Amino acid sequence: MKGDYQELVDEISALLGAPATLENRDFGLVAFGAHDSDDDTAMDPVRTRSILTRRSTPAVRAWFENFGITRATGPVRIPAAPEAGVFRGRICLPVRHRGVVLGYVWLLDADPGPGDDRLTAAMDVASRIGALLSDEARAGTDLSREFGAVLTAVRGWQRDMAVAALREALGPDADGLHTVVCVSPWAEETPSVRTVPSAAALSTVAYPAGPGSSAGAGDAQVSLAALVRLRSSDVLDPATTAAGRLRSAAGTAATAGIAVPRRGLAELAASWHEAVSAARAATAGTRFGPVADWRAIGPYRLLTSLPRPADGLPDPAIRPLLTPPHSELARTAEVFLDCAGQAGRTAAELGIHRQTLYYRLSRVHQLTGLDLNDGEDRLLLHMALKTARL
Repeated sequence: MKGDYQELVDEISALLGAPATLENRDFGLVAFGAHDSDDDTAMDPVRTRSILTRRSTPAVRAWFENFGITRATGPVRIPAAPEAGVFRGRICLPVRHRGVVLGYVWLLDADPGPGDDRLTAAMDVASRIGALLSDEARAGTDLSREFGAVLTAVRGWQRDMAVAALREALGPDADGLHTVVCVSPWAEETPSVRTVPSAAALSTVAYPAGPGSSAGAGDAQVSLAALVRLRSSDVLDPATTAAGRLRSAAGTAATAGIAVPRRGLAELAASWHEAVSAARAATAGTRFGPVADWRAIGPYRLLTSLPRPADGLPDPAIRPLLTPPHSELARTAEVFLDCAGQAGRTAAELGIHRQTLYYRLSRVHQLTGLDLNDGEDRLLLHMALKTARL
């Protein structure tokens, strides 16, 4: 974020031919342009103190505010005042967003100073700075309670109220394009959104641990949910960056899932389901990697939507196949079905002779009682093997 501010300040400096300084509305220094002039008056006491201490004094702030900068919507020229330590006149560009002043860009005035066209262009850049400051201020708001309430509320009036509360807290951003990221498992407390690029809200969510989870019986699996702002539904870079950073904090055992981008908040519950499903699919040890996009997880989109068995056990037909002594047979059957039952492709994938493949498939039939020449039996075996990976 600081790099973005610096680039915009440098852009204003280039437009107006003078070093610019950006301060927030409390006169705290955010960024400043390079100064390479031999003119000592360009570094008067006020500017020097602002850069060295990264803040102006209350007296200096009050002096400048007397010129109406807090209400101005365009450039304000402020004359020199040596008695106040201001040896050179200033140009102040108010930084506003949606009518609210969020900071100021300061430049040393000259005779002749920049023309109206260049000042108008500089104000356009100041508006972009205002949007960044607004995003950062909103990112500092802790919305974990409101976000978490939407993800855990039951369907009906409770969810509607939770969505309304989150929409109010997010303001105009609520109608923007978002996606939801799930990182699981998550053992730490909810981090600050300031540490996660493009995140509008973060919340931990607990739900009953499923079969195969590291959590004990009766324990809850805790995941971290992130609401991530996007500019385009085709570009998930902000979400993948956020997921990668959060996974680093969670540990190498964690996986992450990314939901389909949507506008507004009405379908957040569906987005959360997709993100959780994608994170589960990423645990299956497949080609998806540690961060999975729901749109790319294939059959797991269906399998993760199915209710889990009450006993937590796989289908009875394939239980013998999933015991440790038969792990090689299980892998052979899964690869064979992944290859659409093509023996040549399967043998090449496994690096075995076709006769070895046929022998193993006959053993799978003996253990499970499933006929691999029957479409429904093959479907059952394929689904059961994929579900076991979850």
